[in-house]
Amino acid sequence: MTKRPLEGLRVGDFSWFGAGPIAGNTLAQFGAEVIRVESEAKLDGLRRGHPFAMNPDGTFKEGYNVSGYFNNYNCGKLSLQLNLNVEKGQEIAYRLIEKCDIFLTNFTPRVVEKWNLTYKQLSRVNPRLIAAYAPMQGMEGPHRDFLGFGAVLTPVTGLSEMSGFPNRPPFGIGTNYPDYVVNPGHTVTAMLAALRYRKRTGKGQCIELPQLESVVNTLGTAVPERLVNGTNPTRNGNRSISAAPHGAFRCADDPESVGSNDRWVVIACRTDAEWQAATKALGHADAASDPKFATFAARKANEDDLEALIGNWTAGLKAEDAAATLQTAGVPAGVVQNAQDMLDRDPHMKARGYYRYVNHPEAGREAHDGPAAVLSETPGDVPGPSPLLGEHTMDVCERIIGLNMDEIADLLADGVLV
Repeated sequence: MTKRPLEGLRVGDFSWFGAGPIAGNTLAQFGAEVIRVESEAKLDGLRRGHPFAMNPDGTFKEGYNVSGYFNNYNCGKLSLQLNLNVEKGQEIAYRLIEKCDIFLTNFTPRVVEKWNLTYKQLSRVNPRLIAAYAPMQGMEGPHRDFLGFGAVLTPVTGLSEMSGFPNRPPFGIGTNYPDYVVNPGHTVTAMLAALRYRKRTGKGQCIELPQLESVVNTLGTAVPERLVNGTNPTRNGNRSISAAPHGAFRCADDPESVGSNDRWVVIACRTDAEWQAATKALGHADAASDPKFATFAARKANEDDLEALIGNWTAGLKAEDAAATLQTAGVPAGVVQNAQDMLDRDPHMKARGYYRYVNHPEAGREAHDGPAAVLSETPGDVPGPSPLLGEHTMDVCERIIGLNMDEIADLLADGVLV
């Protein structure tokens, strides 16, 4: 079996919900031993988050171990139950951190300080430690203890202002995008950079990744436009300043689409040549020479009419056929896919084998996101099912921390390992 690039690396994952655990999940996929520190006293809300696995009779399974949400982002980790609200729990945390290369958390500074997990304290325990802190708004500043998740970051960072249609309230992007992509990706990059520094110097360091600052760069040109032109860019639906048409167009219903029959195709024409190719591919080549649409400027000036026209063309077409026809003609286009498409119907995703299937002892067979990058010599993989709550408490306490059975029994009796 090919050795994965992060094998031998040990991570103390003291995070919860999305941004922190997803970063830890990436490290686990590429070989790190990731120890998820949890407590029933402050349970990760994702363990209670839908979708839950289902029983054969169609009812939902119950318990802390059957959330597809949690399980997808904690594959192959070890779960240690530890009560950090008590002094003995913090002492055990220090003994674990002594044996770790990386410490990871996304709790607020207030909680970090309450649990005595600041970098100043941890670096005394392990000077080679790389400690990554990813609170919502940073370790310092007037909003440092503000609470929030991806659904709060989306409006706070300006993304919601840019999402939606003109003259309507902002509606965001429909998912906690910062949790899944931006913040975990930046955190992993920072941790790998710190590992490289430690390899050269032997020194650990502190990483501060305010999720607010990590996400604002996704605004693209909005901030430079404000700086240079004094304008305040806002939501503009699906339209683009650099393409016309640029939008989603209704196609024929698909009775096999679960949940909704609606099907849509997105089309973007950046040049007059692409527009001409699109009209020809869709069987309406004469529209390319219509004065209302012949040039980019004309199409932008008549965008409402343009979108209505294309909508009439696509209304009777199967979305997949429309996208394939346009792509063959050299026009950027694609189906607006749903979860069913991604998992079961997209031939490209199936051919690449992105989704990996694992058997979980309580949730059953689950599909999990595979590694985001494919390394030719040291590929990552889904290392196994996510842990049951506290499943590896004994193993971590004995093998890694070095406790004997009497010590573990005492900690259980004292409510430390819960």
